[in-house]
This record gives sequence, structure tokens and C-alpha cells, in this order.
Amino acid sequence: MRVLVACEYSGRVREAFRNKGHEAWSCDLLESEDNSPFHYQEDCLDTIQEGWDLIVMHPPCTALAVSGNRWYGNGMERQAAREEAVQWTVLLWDLACAYAERVCMENPVGVLTQQSTLPQPHYIQPWQFGHGETKKTGLWLHNLPKLQATNIVEGRENRVWLMPPSKNRWKERSRTYQGVADAMAEQWGIYD
Repeated sequence: MRVLVACEYSGRVREAFRNKGHEAWSCDLLESEDNSPFHYQEDCLDTIQEGWDLIVMHPPCTALAVSGNRWYGNGMERQAAREEAVQWTVLLWDLACAYAERVCMENPVGVLTQQSTLPQPHYIQPWQFGHGETKKTGLWLHNLPKLQATNIVEGRENRVWLMPPSKNRWKERSRTYQGVADAMAEQWGIYD
């Protein structure tokens, strides 16, 4: 199966699918963290149109997440940034659904359900996939079943939310949990 993981620099989801034998590629404006030859460093809007069986997308969430409300909730400039992010994300979703048979878009709890016409997401938590942490994350699905929990564990640490400020905090907060990546490849890699 040809799989594109859009807006991914870490390679976690890409490698989870490659480990299952799929032709998986990642795409991001950033270079890949693992220096993989299976990474496009370019605008994913172009790459999506190359024809894929499955597209998994992680659009930037800074302006979309409710955790950004204090930054994007006030003022016309902040609201404009949020509206632009919503419009771009809807465009990304529509384009992916037009060019791929199956699509998943991942984003934390945010404004997409209130400020767009996207379908309602299916929510997951890291602790359902072997990580004793909380980070409620929505999965918008097109022709895919809901992701089923694979390893429910104890612990409900809010590690991501409690990260101290740093220049790479946004990258660490956006990294897909390995258990979630593995579950995607295991459960959605069967559609060939």
C-alpha cells in the first residue's frame, strides 16, 4: 500500500507503516528528523496529489488547539490567524479525500469541530496505546474504522501540557506517540 504521512518530520508514523511492509513516505516543510530517504521536504499540498492509498495527516495545531485560546482568542490579528489555519486545514482535508481512498487527520482538541464543516472526530488518548499520559487527540476519518485501543495502561500524567518553555517545545508536543503510530499501521495497514 502507498502511504503518505503529511506534516510529519519525526518519521514515527512513516516508519511504523514501512515496518509492516508498506511503501510509506513522510512529507513536511522541515527536514526529517531521522534523515530518511523516504521523506519529501516540500509543501504537502503538492505531494498529496501524487496518488496514495492512505494519507495520514498531522496539520500544525498551534492556531487550532484549545491550548492556544489565550494566544488566538483575543484581537482581530489573532482571530485572523486562527481562521486562516482552519481554512488551510479544511483545504488539506478536502484535497486528501479527493486524492486518496482512505484518510486520517490528527489534531488535538481544538476549534475545528466548531469552526469548520469537517466531520466529528474520534478521540483517543496515549494511555490507550501503552503510554501512561494524557493528550486527548482527535482523529478525523475518511473510509477508515476508528482506531481501537491496543494497550491500556495505568498513569495519567499530563507530560505534554506541563513541558517547560523552550525553542523546541512545539516539536516535542507535536510528536506522535509510538504506540499510536504502531496501532495505525497495524489496524489500517490491512487495506490493500
